[in-house]
Amino acid sequence: MGFLAAVGRAFIAFLAGTGRIALFTGNSVMHCVRPPIYPRLIVRQMIEVGYYSLPVVGLTAVFTGMVLALQSYTGFSRFNAESVIANVVVLSITRELAPVLAGLMVAGRIGAAMAAEIGTMRVTEQIDALSTLSTNPFKYLVAPRLIAGLVTLPLCVLAADVIGVFGGYLVSVHKLGFNPAIYLKSTWDFLEALDVISGLVKAGVFGFLISLMGCYHGYNSKGGAQGVGAATTNAVVSASVLILSSNYLITEAFFSTVP
Repeated sequence: MGFLAAVGRAFIAFLAGTGRIALFTGNSVMHCVRPPIYPRLIVRQMIEVGYYSLPVVGLTAVFTGMVLALQSYTGFSRFNAESVIANVVVLSITRELAPVLAGLMVAGRIGAAMAAEIGTMRVTEQIDALSTLSTNPFKYLVAPRLIAGLVTLPLCVLAADVIGVFGGYLVSVHKLGFNPAIYLKSTWDFLEALDVISGLVKAGVFGFLISLMGCYHGYNSKGGAQGVGAATTNAVVSASVLILSSNYLITEAFFSTVP
């Protein structure tokens, strides 16, 4: 009976946590679409989430494209199929690697920052002060971050697509000896709009999840500095897990019927 009781407590705790996140999500989305809106705060968060994340996203994308081209050549050369390297690089970057890796990098940078900032405001009672001053914390703190994550991460992924394909081009042309014109033509001919669109949709979902987890764990943190540290860790871990799980669901929705 003790084992069953432990399983029941864990299951109930899981359902309670899921319910709290669902209520927080609904409340946050409601405040994103209802006035008043704070454009200055949204722009500030867009700069923080998007512009300041471009260097790390760009470095991740270019080296991913370079390694992908090099590894693909190593594998395909065994079957005399080097001509498909351009196709593999552009397909892998636009569909999967750019949105997922960019999401994970931004989760480590922005999700942690959001959780730490809002968590510090919670434990120092600044959020209570906002409520006392008749300022809704969801309007002032959560909604701008959710909108910024939803809008700016697709732009970062679009840049990562270009940079990642360029990294594969550099290695293929300057190291592996491919013809530049043929490589670019093969890349352009094989690329379809659905590949790019699916990656951008993933990026929008990932950006929303990163901001949501950062805000949720920061908003509900407690216990001083130790609680803020735990909230930061939980925000990054939960955002990363949600990115990987939702990646499969979105891929299934887009490509399950594709032969």
